[in-house]
Amino acid sequence: MSMVLSWFLILSGFLILLLGAHGLVWGASRLALLAGLSPLVIGLTVVAFGTSAPELAVGLKSGLSGHADMAVGNVVGSNIFNTLLILGGSALFAPLAVKQRLVRLDIPIMILISAAALVLCLDGSFSRLESAVFLAAFSAYMALQVWIGKAEARSMGLALANAGIGRIAGDKPRKAGPASVAATLGAVLAGLVCLVLGSRFLVNGASSLALALGVGELVIGLTIVAAGTSLPELATSIVAALKGERDIAVGNVVGSNIFNILAIIGATGLIAPSGLAVSGNVIGFDFPVMLAAAALCLPVCRSGAVISRREAVFFLSLYLVYMALVIYRA
Repeated sequence: MSMVLSWFLILSGFLILLLGAHGLVWGASRLALLAGLSPLVIGLTVVAFGTSAPELAVGLKSGLSGHADMAVGNVVGSNIFNTLLILGGSALFAPLAVKQRLVRLDIPIMILISAAALVLCLDGSFSRLESAVFLAAFSAYMALQVWIGKAEARSMGLALANAGIGRIAGDKPRKAGPASVAATLGAVLAGLVCLVLGSRFLVNGASSLALALGVGELVIGLTIVAAGTSLPELATSIVAALKGERDIAVGNVVGSNIFNILAIIGATGLIAPSGLAVSGNVIGFDFPVMLAAAALCLPVCRSGAVISRREAVFFLSLYLVYMALVIYRA
């Protein structure tokens, strides 16, 4: 495959992934209106998981086609991208207020599972049993979010929760009829189809480009694919910050990171022919960077319960240093 065709597939894959993620998030957010969940819970679940769907699609496709390095590199690279570049970029546009619930519960969970993932891959792979445990943990986290969301909705009032969700979804709250429900489900289905198609283009193009340039699939997964599949999170968090939906902006990043580790590594490791192999480079460098970035969120978010512009610049600088090291090591 020529380099021109490889780049065409990568760019086409990015565009289709973005289109699919937009449709999925729009549809899922409208469906969530009926559930009466709070904006923070929507950011941690519906929006976060919807914008992480490209990572899931790429991970599953990579795992099935035997490109384990790209599957793992995509998750690790995306989490580093989410934490340092998306949080930093969003806070640069508008300082991000952080709810105490995130500091006390969700960010510690993100740090804990990042550390667990690093420990479990020290033997060079995620076994199917370990992957199944990750998926079970993801199910438990989802159940916890639904329970908390219902409690929050009852305490603040369903109308206030719906108003917050409607702003980020771009819709005014209204009673859903059969036609509206059908259109919403159609958007979700169309989004999923686009994600599958886009992931196929992206993985095939990136794999061919890696071979043509003599660069390993791991580096491609950590850079091009990770950044491309994280674009939905970047756009969502920046727009949410500009619109004053700070809960959505921060919750989107934290929820996406949790989803990437538990759901994507779990699902990919479960369907991979012999578990999910992890290269020594990822174990020795990229996984520790991912864990350090996650751990850094806790003191930053606890300092005044806000991510300031100064801290945003610090996050962005760390990401540039990381990218320089990735390219240098390649």
